[in-house]
Amino acid sequence: MNAKTISNGILRAVAIIVAIVLIFYFLIKVKSVIAYLAIAAVIALLGRPVVIFLRRKLKFPNTLAVVTTMLLMLGIFIGILSLFIPLISEQSKNLSLLDIEALKGDINTLYLEILEYFGASTDRVTDLIEESGLEESVIQGLDLGFIPNFLNSFINVLSNFSIGLFSVLFISFFFLKDSKLLQNGMLIFVPDQKEGNLVASIEKINGLLSRYFGGILLQLLILFIIYTITLLIVGVENAIVIAFLCALFNIIPYIGPIIGGVIMITLTMTSFLGAEFSSVILPKASYVLIGIVIGQLIDNFFSQPFIFSTSVRSHPLEIFLVIIIAGLLFGVVGMVIAVPGYTAIKVILKEFLSENAFVKKLTKNL
Repeated sequence: MNAKTISNGILRAVAIIVAIVLIFYFLIKVKSVIAYLAIAAVIALLGRPVVIFLRRKLKFPNTLAVVTTMLLMLGIFIGILSLFIPLISEQSKNLSLLDIEALKGDINTLYLEILEYFGASTDRVTDLIEESGLEESVIQGLDLGFIPNFLNSFINVLSNFSIGLFSVLFISFFFLKDSKLLQNGMLIFVPDQKEGNLVASIEKINGLLSRYFGGILLQLLILFIIYTITLLIVGVENAIVIAFLCALFNIIPYIGPIIGGVIMITLTMTSFLGAEFSSVILPKASYVLIGIVIGQLIDNFFSQPFIFSTSVRSHPLEIFLVIIIAGLLFGVVGMVIAVPGYTAIKVILKEFLSENAFVKKLTKNL
């Protein structure tokens, strides 16, 4: 082996590494577009049976069937959002959001009641916070100067949401109109002799992801029922809406249940502001916490193993690592699309690299 061969090998290896790095960098930069495509693909997957029903049973033209399906799904989405209007209105009254001084007074009163219940003093808590490096202003009162910044952030989020919604609807329309659009687009980058493998991969991915999303809906339904029963027993107003919101957070793996639980307990406590802490607020919050724990135990030991074993056919530890890595690379969006994305990659690897020893071990359950 001469020096020229060695140098060419080194240059080729460096080029491959640089190409991989650039591809990952590109994916990170366009993660929003990837998320739009993924969401649109899911919508198309869910809406396709409706389009087929309208075309075959009701003899709708293809475009009219797609438009009708999109309007139906958009109507369901708007209907779900409208459920939260009573919740926001009620919580606005409870928190006295229109009266900043009343809001500060309610929260400070709740804070003092918590300290009194646990036998702590404000001086001791202040010392602990000072030792931990937190600001003393947290104890002395609630600083609401963040409200203008929050409103600006909310406007930005609303603007980004509008752009994202339009993008998803636009992409979903064409995915539904031409079910082979994504497949044909991918075939451009595949050699002719490998087209059959790609078509087989897409068909298998559709089957696996259909079962996966069906399992997710079952998971959310179980949590929704448990949360609704818990909140109704406790006597929280708008229990159905709160339960739906908190169950929906479970779409985000690992972090979502924590966020949903915190929101449920917080809304429960704010629903009873003004009542005695030790005899009313704390017991009701404790009952809600018990309901959350029961729901998560059922989810972790029944729902999730069922979904992963029967749909994506991957080991729970394997799924855990994939979700963590995707979260580090792409944030919350990555955590949401990690499992379906990983499943698609495994199917494609099995079709194109079925003779590889590593791929055989990785995809032996598919």
